[in-house]
Amino acid sequence: MREFMLIFKQAFVTKGKTKSFIITTAIMIAGIFLLANMTSIIDTVKKIGGESSEEILYVFDESGQVFESLEAQFMLNESEVTLNLSTKDREALIEEVRNDEIDSLVVIDLTADNTIESTYYTMSSMEFMLPMMIEDALQSIQTEMKAAELSLTGEQVQTLFTPVQFETHSLSPSAKSEEELNQARGLVYVLMFLIYFAVIFYSNMIAMEVATEKSSRVMEILISSVSPVKHLFAKVLGIGTLGLLQMALLGASAFIALKTTSADMVDGLFMFFGFSNLDVGTIIYAIVFFLLGYFLYATLAALLGSLVSRTEDVNQMIMPMTFLIIIAFMLAAAGIGNPELAYLKYTSYIPFFAPLVMFLRVGMLDLPMWEPILSIAIMLITIFIFGWFGARVYKGGVLMYGPSRSLKDVKKAIQLGKE
Repeated sequence: MREFMLIFKQAFVTKGKTKSFIITTAIMIAGIFLLANMTSIIDTVKKIGGESSEEILYVFDESGQVFESLEAQFMLNESEVTLNLSTKDREALIEEVRNDEIDSLVVIDLTADNTIESTYYTMSSMEFMLPMMIEDALQSIQTEMKAAELSLTGEQVQTLFTPVQFETHSLSPSAKSEEELNQARGLVYVLMFLIYFAVIFYSNMIAMEVATEKSSRVMEILISSVSPVKHLFAKVLGIGTLGLLQMALLGASAFIALKTTSADMVDGLFMFFGFSNLDVGTIIYAIVFFLLGYFLYATLAALLGSLVSRTEDVNQMIMPMTFLIIIAFMLAAAGIGNPELAYLKYTSYIPFFAPLVMFLRVGMLDLPMWEPILSIAIMLITIFIFGWFGARVYKGGVLMYGPSRSLKDVKKAIQLGKE
């Protein structure tokens, strides 16, 4: 046990002190704070540069009847856009937009049958929010004008836009309501991405660590005093614990960053991703499948890393494993819209895909308890087999030197381990 803890601490501390790990963590934390406070940063930069955060919309109202109603609509919507009624010539105003003297212009007129027609001018090819706001406001004004022509009361106008009562009831025993699905979808996607990132990143770290020790001949000294099984799982647990610490730091940073930003943004973000109604069961399943997925791929990564003699060959050796993780993520991402697809059900019991696919299904569907338990049991058995087989390969692989011939070296590593 003493040897196991020594290797565990060595893996944890050594990788935790590396410049790459510290810089990566610092950049990710800085990125979280940057994204959370992006709006405030943009406003500050505009103030420093002398730019006004207030947007001015110039209006040329040829009819002379629409501007006041349009301004009232923007005030009703609490828009930060200021409307400026211009009496200049229409072509002169368009020329000012073309010369960037004014940002935006809307020209409004009424047809013979009292229908609003308008044209929006801007030099920006990516502008879409303001034109949408203008169109919605003008549509409301148009409705009021037509209602007045027909002598309709406000209540009568409202009845014209009364939405139909339409509900969807799925008879599938595993289906959730539409509201529950919308709440779960964002949460499952975020947690799925975290599982994918952690598994692929930390598994690669383990393979690189094993290959580095082997290329420096340190491995020969370690194996002479510690059994390969202890060395294998001490590495896996050490780097896994470091990974959990890094994710905890990122989670704490995200929490602090969101607390320092505006309350409206936090509420909107939490509601969009479904964090306002966190399901404890989903969080528990996320932790379980994260740990199982990590141990499965980390054990495989250590096995593959022991077969190479140079760190330059690590990426080539673990490429098949990387493809498996990518395929699992693609399967799960494709099923976000419809988690009841048949192929998702079958692949959720394949150990390499289960951490993401089964988590998707259990997060978005009301599955019988036996389904996730069966998937977890299959993964545990696979991890045990990989640990047993991996230790045999690892024992001989760490003593193999020379050019790597990909997975063909597994047989040679097992034979060398027996000797």
